[in-house]
Amino acid sequence: MIRGIALSIDSIDAPLTGIGRYTQELAYRISASDNIGSVRFYKNGFWSNHYSSTTQFKNTVKGKPQKKSPALNFFRKIHGKLVCNTHLFHGTNYFLPLFVSAGIVTIHDLSVFKFPETHPADRVAQFERQFNSSVARALHLITDSEATRLEVINYLGCPVEKITAVPLGVSNTFSPQPVDIIGGCLRRYGLVHGQYALCTSTLEPRKKIERLLAAYQILPQTVRQLYPLILIGSSGWLSEALLADIARLSLQGWLKYLGFVPQDDLPLLYSGARAFVYPSVYEGFGLPVLEAMASGVPVVASPFTSLPEVTQGAALLVDPDDVDALATAIHRSLVDENWRQTATSSGLAVAQTFSWDRCADQTIKVYQSISG
Repeated sequence: MIRGIALSIDSIDAPLTGIGRYTQELAYRISASDNIGSVRFYKNGFWSNHYSSTTQFKNTVKGKPQKKSPALNFFRKIHGKLVCNTHLFHGTNYFLPLFVSAGIVTIHDLSVFKFPETHPADRVAQFERQFNSSVARALHLITDSEATRLEVINYLGCPVEKITAVPLGVSNTFSPQPVDIIGGCLRRYGLVHGQYALCTSTLEPRKKIERLLAAYQILPQTVRQLYPLILIGSSGWLSEALLADIARLSLQGWLKYLGFVPQDDLPLLYSGARAFVYPSVYEGFGLPVLEAMASGVPVVASPFTSLPEVTQGAALLVDPDDVDALATAIHRSLVDENWRQTATSSGLAVAQTFSWDRCADQTIKVYQSISG
């Protein structure tokens, strides 16, 4: 049995991102594991002995907020070091706190280095200050996919035995669901079951949403009107021009941008889609693609980075910069019934091989290899 694990859960915050979901699923299973003696949770400088999705980490004494002070910062540093004397620290979101002399780090992708223009300046600055130090102190690195593992090896020059790929999972809430179950949710958004294409993605350059819009405009007007494109996701860095295009094209009746939607609605919106399109050219894993396949929805995606590894032949893979080819693939996903049936069944089979339980079990094996 592992004596103790300290898990950083800073990324569990609304709205929940893919990294936040990974951390939440891992925290839930780590806290319930019989293979770990003690688990502590660390968020924004504060500690908790217990985890739940509503765990609050507040700097309080008898319920009264404390002001930050040098003395408090010193106390927090000493307390963190004491915890790490008995607990192996896992930084689930790229970084180890400065008080951690040795731990485990999960690197989800290297987009901040490959596409720095798609990240806010303060995020880039954080990586410049902390990333190399965190990697240097890491006893082991975890990546979400083999593609990212190989990229990290080549970029950082780390020994191959120091990095393990641990694939993400998919919640069982993402599954094919009957019309009567999801109908109410769809009506709230003005949607009809099986009569829209879906893309869930942050609006930022590497996601290639502008190419998706260009490809959709090539489709026959009758197809666009019958199967409008629905975009879900927060507006990201450098998205002003894209948002203007979305507003303009939405007036034509074939495009609707929902922005951020509640987490509970996502499985219903996935299940009601006729096709899922994900043209991103860079992903550490590509969780939305897995969620779509688990929902029984045919997928069109790009052939880059981790996406072939996740889809395993169940999706149409096409370079989004080839707009004509992308339009052809989208058209097929909407109207070719033979391919759609094959893609649905093969996508469901692939999705069943990914689970959050497996992700947690393989992560614990990494802990054991360090602790043992």
